[in-house]
Amino acid sequence: MNTILAAEIAGLDRIVNSDPVAITFFIGYMAMFASAVFFFVERSSVDGKWKTSLLVSGLITGIAAVHYYYMRDFYMITGTSPTAFRYVDWTLTVPLMCVEFYLLTKPFGAKTATLTKLILASLVMLITGYIGETSGIDNNIFWGVASTLGYLYIVYEVFAGDVAKLSNSSNSPELKRAMFLLKIFITLGWSIYPIGYMVLPGNLLSGVFEVSSIDLFYNLADAINKIGFGLVIYSVAIAETNKARKAKLAA
Repeated sequence: MNTILAAEIAGLDRIVNSDPVAITFFIGYMAMFASAVFFFVERSSVDGKWKTSLLVSGLITGIAAVHYYYMRDFYMITGTSPTAFRYVDWTLTVPLMCVEFYLLTKPFGAKTATLTKLILASLVMLITGYIGETSGIDNNIFWGVASTLGYLYIVYEVFAGDVAKLSNSSNSPELKRAMFLLKIFITLGWSIYPIGYMVLPGNLLSGVFEVSSIDLFYNLADAINKIGFGLVIYSVAIAETNKARKAKLAA
């Protein structure tokens, strides 16, 4: 008991002494929790076909909030990176973010095969990434390449695959604008994850910056990507709902 108490006091000292990593765990937890509440409440403001999209956005940020609560405590007590917790979070939330692409394009003809491919690619990216991070330096590059291939397939789908084709063929400027923003999240926002992996010891970018800083970048990227994803979905849902309501009034 005394050991646990001492560890918790040491963790609080990290916060008081402005440890940037510890602070971002707190910020991530509160931001994700507040976003989840917002998305769940706002479901009542959109048409029925968009309610599932906002539900998924709320689940993504809600699941992340729970994991960040535990990751925050883990880091405060141990001072080490909560790798296992983080990958559990990603394994649940990243496929849900892929579901959002399907839900966005479903009204314009998206098929379940597209959803299946996106989810499988995300699982390949995450499972191989976890194996690479935990199996030792000798295996980093091999598993990192496998993980990157999963990531690149998702990028392909969004830029040139089924998702892109359905978005381009739609008559919704709101959807096209949303897809443009989501492409930015996929390429710039998600790129922090493979970059963070590649700075691990023995990997391609080893030594570029301190490995201890990875959690700082991951925490900020997670908050921006997950909350930003949800806000883009919310903007489309609101715009399409308002358009449908105006059309009904005009009729």
